[in-house]
Amino acid sequence: MHESPYIFLLHMAVAVVSSGDDQFGRYMSSTRTAPTLDDVAKAAGVSTATVSRCLNTPDRVIESTRKRVTDAIDALGYTPNFGARVMAAKRTFTIGAIIPTMENAIFARGLQAFQEALHDRGYNLLVSSSAYRPEIEEEQIRALVARGADGLLLIGHDRDPAIYPYLERQNVPVLAAWTYADGASLPSIGFDNRAAMSALAEEVLARGHRRIGVISGATAGNDRARQRVEGIRDAVAAHGLDPAALAIIETTYQIESGGDAFDTLMGANDPPTAIICGNDVLAAGAVARARAHGLDVPGDVSVTGFDDIELARIVYPALTTVHVPHGEMGRKAACALVDMVETKQAGVSIRLDTSLRLRGSLGPAPRQGHGPR
Repeated sequence: MHESPYIFLLHMAVAVVSSGDDQFGRYMSSTRTAPTLDDVAKAAGVSTATVSRCLNTPDRVIESTRKRVTDAIDALGYTPNFGARVMAAKRTFTIGAIIPTMENAIFARGLQAFQEALHDRGYNLLVSSSAYRPEIEEEQIRALVARGADGLLLIGHDRDPAIYPYLERQNVPVLAAWTYADGASLPSIGFDNRAAMSALAEEVLARGHRRIGVISGATAGNDRARQRVEGIRDAVAAHGLDPAALAIIETTYQIESGGDAFDTLMGANDPPTAIICGNDVLAAGAVARARAHGLDVPGDVSVTGFDDIELARIVYPALTTVHVPHGEMGRKAACALVDMVETKQAGVSIRLDTSLRLRGSLGPAPRQGHGPR
């Protein structure tokens, strides 16, 4: 498999030339300014057109010639003229992504897969974090457009819809991830957060739990968090229970916040026997706080998460959670967004499947709930 032409922009390094290579040696000793395309062509003994083909369409160049050119590039420390490439292609080969947070691993695996797939298509990635603040996300959208991003990946659908006509006027396609919604105006590649959490809540209820607490991220401006809470309500109602009786605490996505919310829930007069958390970070905080109070998980209280990041398998007991196909989502989102950029056609939404991971943090409901000891 040949290398993407954009690898030269990402991984260029100056190679040490062997003393036996007189041709490269002469160019290394005589060239004092930044090497040019013509320098590479002369060092490799080919035309400048051949060098351009090696950089832009390497599959059209035979392997022996391609190796001579790449050796010359390494020896001279040549970097392709990005500005010229941009002008020729009328795009920057850059994709922007704005994620809500970089403080934990919620988005890391999906974003890594997204970046790798972009790299394979010859694109670079610029990442910003909005800290779950819509006004910052809008600033970052405009900043990435100003810096020439060919397309944008956004998380979820909750934002001022006025931003979409702006992006359309700028001819910048946009795709949402980590969510899927039928009939949404913005194409998305993700999963149904409501259905996924409802399936997990059904499993909790099947273990006999009826007093259920919820630790969620802020639901205002966050469709993923809101849909997960709605999924819990769906399952509770399906079992003939009152969704309004759910004890729900909204907090920030931090381990300590999950622990503090756990304390509040368990300090009630009639504490829950199971706590369903909006993600694995919150659940890890709840499990840690339970152990700090001498409570057994799941003997005294069960705890569940969502996402199935590595943290879910490291905590003890390991978390029962919803497995999200982060890698598949990232790869498909990258390919879809690049296709939107290159074909100038509207994207198509893709719904991915989630699955449950049943582990030690979920057990049967105890006969009597316990509070912190």
